[in-house]
Amino acid sequence: MKFLEKSLVKIDVNVSTPDDAIRAAGKMLVDGDLVEGEYVEAMVASYHKNGAYFVLAPQIALPHARPEDGVKEASVSLVRLMKPVVFGNEANDPVQLVFALGASSNMEHLKILQKLLKLLNNQNNVKRILEMKTYLELEELLGGINL
Repeated sequence: MKFLEKSLVKIDVNVSTPDDAIRAAGKMLVDGDLVEGEYVEAMVASYHKNGAYFVLAPQIALPHARPEDGVKEASVSLVRLMKPVVFGNEANDPVQLVFALGASSNMEHLKILQKLLKLLNNQNNVKRILEMKTYLELEELLGGINL
C-alpha cells in the first residue's frame, strides 16, 4: 500500500473546481502507476452522478471509484488546496484537503479508510496538515501515529 508518500502529496495546489481538485489528487496516483487514467475520470464521474457524499468531514474530501475502474495498487494521495473549493456538501464545505483513494478490493478499501480515520479523527492532526509548509512535517506527523 502506498499511503501519502512524498510523490503522492502536493501542498497549495491552485484549482477552482471540484473536478480539478479530484483530477489533481488522482494524477499523482496515475503518475505513480498505481491507477489507470480512467480511474481518475471515474472518480469525477462518480462525483457528478452521486454528489459530494465523499466530503466526510469539514474541509476533507475522499474521492474514489470502484476497484474495477482501474486500480493497480492500494494507494492514497493528498492535495492541499491553496484556496478551499465548494463541492456541494452543505455540512462540510468548503474543502481544502483532497485525499484520493485507490483500492483494488473492499478489504483494501476498509484498511485505507481505517488509516485515514486514525489520522483525521484528531483535529490537531488536521490542523497540522492544513498548516504544514513541507512534506517533512507530514512525514513527522505520520511517524508519530501508529498507522
